[in-house]
Amino acid sequence: MNISVALFFMDDEEEVQNVPRRHLRDASNLFEVPNNQFVANFRVSKEVFRALLDMMEEKWVAGCRTTQIRPDLKLGTFLRFLATGSYQQNLGNEALTSTAKSTVSRTIAECQQIFEDHICGQWIKKPTLTEERNTMEAFYERTMFPGIVGCVDGTHIRIKSPGDELKALYYIRKGYYSINAMVICDHKMRITFVDARHPGSNHDAFVWERSDPDKCMQREFDNGKRNFWILGDGGYKLKPFLMTPYRSPRDVAEKKFNKRHASAHNVIERCFGVLKNRFRCIIGSRGLHYDAAKVVQIINACCALHNMCIHYRSEEPPGDVIDDDLEDEVDDNNDLESRADAIRRKIAINL
Repeated sequence: MNISVALFFMDDEEEVQNVPRRHLRDASNLFEVPNNQFVANFRVSKEVFRALLDMMEEKWVAGCRTTQIRPDLKLGTFLRFLATGSYQQNLGNEALTSTAKSTVSRTIAECQQIFEDHICGQWIKKPTLTEERNTMEAFYERTMFPGIVGCVDGTHIRIKSPGDELKALYYIRKGYYSINAMVICDHKMRITFVDARHPGSNHDAFVWERSDPDKCMQREFDNGKRNFWILGDGGYKLKPFLMTPYRSPRDVAEKKFNKRHASAHNVIERCFGVLKNRFRCIIGSRGLHYDAAKVVQIINACCALHNMCIHYRSEEPPGDVIDDDLEDEVDDNNDLESRADAIRRKIAINL
């Protein structure tokens, strides 16, 4: 039997020569599965799945025709891994593919590379000027906070111990090793930027100040662009284009600013909740058992799929993940630019 074909038992039985026998149904046609079960298995809709197959066509590694797994089953195996975070041996034993652990490992690695090379860049990218204006308008309509082009925050993704030499870099106060993944999203929870390259011990402000968005927004500000900003929490330094809440609001205006800021910034927390509910490999209690470079690819793939699900209006997964990452406020009093503080004060007064 071809290893790519899985069979499972139906519930009904019939008597043949006094021997109970169950009908076997071919489960290798993934699209015959009912829609709700399909989404529960793969965390994406059939429409997203088909779009992925089209994008990945002719990008698969060539193999022996008699034993090669079909592309849809390869993709299904990869999505099951992202959806559950299961050990590869357990995943290989599922009714989906019934393949060996080594085959599952190769399949996941192959899909990761295709996503990194051909899909992530297509689905995670800086918004156009039109999209930026739409985001500003949407945030203003919801919160009366002007000029918001996105919200930023970091979230910790648990990983295995990276080895003695790197332990200190990845170990965090929660008592495990992690990667600090910085994400920017718009009003639709669509991810416009992700940077998952930094060890967990690095502070959010450190990650931001070494990111492309910081350099790009600083350049735009220096060139005269005004009235646009990313919203960040107390873990970021206040900048003319990065608005953070007041640490100790002094009056009604500053209290109102903090309230409106929190209302708008909440979208990134909801984004993390949906992302982690959909792809539970990134909230597994045991962590991702891969080196840091592979974990970056996995996080990027999850973010790209998240955006595809928004684009194709896939149902959000049930449940609610609370993102309980530690937040350390940065001391920005020493190097706080007066123009950034003036901008924040002006917004507060006019809210």
